Amino acid sequence: MARIAGVDLPRDKRIEIGLTYIYGIGLARSKQILESTGVNPDTRVKDLSDSDVASLREEVESKYQIEGDLRRWEAMNIKRLMDIGAYRGRRHRMGLPVRGQRTRTNSRTRRGGRRTVAGKKKAPSKK
Repeated sequence: MARIAGVDLPRDKRIEIGLTYIYGIGLARSKQILESTGVNPDTRVKDLSDSDVASLREEVESKYQIEGDLRRWEAMNIKRLMDIGAYRGRRHRMGLPVRGQRTRTNSRTRRGGRRTVAGKKKAPSKK
């Protein structure tokens, strides 16, 4: 099993896809890494030689910000926006969409689904 940047890559997937399991590496960056190390993208993770794994590990850990460092960097940027009172920081703090989406409808992921009680009747209005 190949272990790069503290992540166990899935054994039966192609290395091109397997590298995307590392936080901060997508398909484009994965292809870039494989091209610079000279590893065949069609190779399965279980078929990689130790020298291939070592060269991939060296490339990934030396040139790219990934996993914990990247998460920490993103969290610090969001915290900075909150601390200076920027509009985006206020949206983060309130748990609302940050990038200008509408909130009257949709945005259930950020706002959370509203739970309703089945069979509950409204109280009659007093006149």
